[in-house]
Amino acid sequence: MNTLSPLLSSRLTETPAAPAVGKAREVREAFTQFVGETFYGHMLKSMRSTVGKPAYFHGGQAEETFRSQLDQQLAQEFAQESGDRFAEPMFAQQFPHEAQLLAAERTTSANSFEQLSTLRRR
Repeated sequence: MNTLSPLLSSRLTETPAAPAVGKAREVREAFTQFVGETFYGHMLKSMRSTVGKPAYFHGGQAEETFRSQLDQQLAQEFAQESGDRFAEPMFAQQFPHEAQLLAAERTTSANSFEQLSTLRRR
């Protein structure tokens, strides 16, 4: 007879609905990527505008195109690495319901790992 302990079964009932949590994760991921890319893209564009074109060795239109593609790639990489640092508070303010779902899921999973240490082998 294999039954769940009361502690484990109570944790399973407290867990937010999996589809809602998955959707909240997708929304947070897309929001973080958008905010990060927008922020870093504007930062790189502003940085490039402060530097003038050199008198010699300028690549013309090809260089401008390459720079814009390079800046876009850099913005994507920067957003992926550190976009969540400033996008997370904005996400919590913009999407409070999804932020609460993710916070509840985080605390539930943290509590379940803490309670694993209380299990004993019979």
